[in-house]
Amino acid sequence: MKKIVLASGNKGKLVELNAILADEGVELLPQSEFGVSDADETGLSFVENALIKARHACLETGLPAIADDSGIEVDALNGQPGIYSARYAGGHGAEADQDNNDKLLKELEQVAEQDRTARFQCVIVYLRYAEDPMPLVCQGTWEGRILTAESGGNGFGYDPLFYVADYDCASAELDPETKNSISHRGQALRQLLKCWNSLR
Repeated sequence: MKKIVLASGNKGKLVELNAILADEGVELLPQSEFGVSDADETGLSFVENALIKARHACLETGLPAIADDSGIEVDALNGQPGIYSARYAGGHGAEADQDNNDKLLKELEQVAEQDRTARFQCVIVYLRYAEDPMPLVCQGTWEGRILTAESGGNGFGYDPLFYVADYDCASAELDPETKNSISHRGQALRQLLKCWNSLR
């Protein structure tokens, strides 16, 4: 089994990625297993931050690394919260989700329904080694709009506020299998899998 480090301690991401890479002869290990702390996300784009995280994990462990960076862009807010989605209201982690959602609703209070367009973005990066001159960069985009109130209990983050037109419901009302088949991260993961054999 080829060992690859996931530049994250997020258990949900680990489960999701392992499920896709399970048949590829890969053992994906969280960076926390090596005592690696989170990298400082100093980039100004999803791509930059994913590369920073993957490179940090490679340098610290000597193993190939996978990292993702994702967030939500709201057109009425000029693309915000964007790369700051996870810490939009100042906190970080799952406990910050509610504060982030509350802040987003407040920011959009005066915005009409048709102007609340938004999209989730996800970039996944694979580095064979820290100085890899040709990283694999996969990207997924999921279009929708922001609801005026939360709905549904599945998912995490902005899922209760993200309206999915094709299913006429919030992302948080979709079952996990359906969400993974259409989401930004699901798209990026499928790209990664498609390119996988040619790059390792």
